[in-house]
Amino acid sequence: MKSIIEKTQRLIDEVLEVYPEKTRKLRAKHIKPNDPTGECGSACQVRSNVKSRPGVMTIRGCAYAGSKGVVWGPIKDVVHISHGPVGCGQYSWWSRRNYYNGLTGIDSFVTMHITSDFQEKDIVFGGDRKLEQLCREVKELFPLAKGITIQSECPVGLIGDDIEAVAKKMTEELGIPVVPVRCEGFRGVSQSLGHHIANDSIRDYILGKASVEKSSPYDVALIGDYNIGGDAWATRKILEEMGLRVIAHWTGDGTLRELALTPRAKLNLIHCYRSMNYICRHMEERYGIPWVEYNFFGPTKIYQSIRKIASFFDDYIKERAEAVIAKYKPWMDRVIEQYRPRLEGKTVMLYVGGLRPRHVVGAYEDLGMKVVATGYEFGHKDDYQRTYPELEEGTLIYDDATPYELEEFTKRLKPDLVGSGIKEKYAYHKMGVPFRQMHSWDYSGPYHGFDGFPVFARDMDMTVNNPTWRLIRRKS
Repeated sequence: MKSIIEKTQRLIDEVLEVYPEKTRKLRAKHIKPNDPTGECGSACQVRSNVKSRPGVMTIRGCAYAGSKGVVWGPIKDVVHISHGPVGCGQYSWWSRRNYYNGLTGIDSFVTMHITSDFQEKDIVFGGDRKLEQLCREVKELFPLAKGITIQSECPVGLIGDDIEAVAKKMTEELGIPVVPVRCEGFRGVSQSLGHHIANDSIRDYILGKASVEKSSPYDVALIGDYNIGGDAWATRKILEEMGLRVIAHWTGDGTLRELALTPRAKLNLIHCYRSMNYICRHMEERYGIPWVEYNFFGPTKIYQSIRKIASFFDDYIKERAEAVIAKYKPWMDRVIEQYRPRLEGKTVMLYVGGLRPRHVVGAYEDLGMKVVATGYEFGHKDDYQRTYPELEEGTLIYDDATPYELEEFTKRLKPDLVGSGIKEKYAYHKMGVPFRQMHSWDYSGPYHGFDGFPVFARDMDMTVNNPTWRLIRRKS
């Protein structure tokens, strides 16, 4: 099996050969052949969560995107002010399919774009007074909003606006929480720090500030599911059939009150480990709430996760869990029977953020497909440590990959399907390579749970086996 690792290493060396020596040495630390055992020590560890190499294109986002676009943005009954120039906020507006129940502009505001629209005079004289006026206007225009967040863009941190003082003053004046979030885009090396900053602001201003009249021994919180295409609803359906009560969504289709009462949960269930492990660790330390990571992509992982979750509860939940598996397994078997013959042996190359580079591996394997390369845009060391055992020896793993590297690896590996983000989608279309947008399910979904797997299987089939790919004049 050593030859497999050597073959992958030769592939890496060939692709990096065009870089100057210093850049080549730096990028080589971020791209490795997989060793599932980890016995090779630091030699097989992918370097991650460091600043991107200047002059080499990166696909990462910024801290503002991690806070406003991921963690805070899907909270539906809060108005999120993009504090700064209009451009950053416009880029994040409605860019993810965070479904929610409610009336937009009345009691739900996820797809709305509210900005302080910084101009030159605001840079010179400061934007505090303008921000105060905007908060008052928000309260007047949207009286059913339960709170306001101030999502700082880069200029706010550079000129030193005191958003904390404004938030405190407006909280007292308006009678609703106004939360300052210091998520200026220049902070950190990627959107990952924005997740952490957003978690901390929820911890400091919201968490534990609500009471619940009745609690049960089966109360759980759904953490790190942003309800893309309805994912959280598919997940909640499974949990409730198991006999559990979901008291909070973090943060897809979530509310400010749900965040506040989460410390009442008996167990936190985390799906996107990267964006929400911070708040789970805090609640474990502060409130003694255990947390467990689960994976609801594909039946194999769903069954494993259901049993893992049930193990934290009594025999009643364990019996209900087995009943849920027995109920849905014939349906999942029929889906596999339908699509696996059409997808058996097809290869997949992934480059995504959050949890997907490892979580979707099992779903592809359920369909007979093989992941030959994967990596994270903004992963940390612990993300990769969770990834190595999920993949075969010699699988190509990369961190913060450049467009050049992705294109060259694609040419050499010749995958049958690529799953990545919107920035890569049309480049792959020009290459004539079947592609799925795996950040927001390419306008499909859900992909989570028993409701999602049939959609996932259908989408992979109609992408890989679409006859139109044969009509594209491929880029050489």
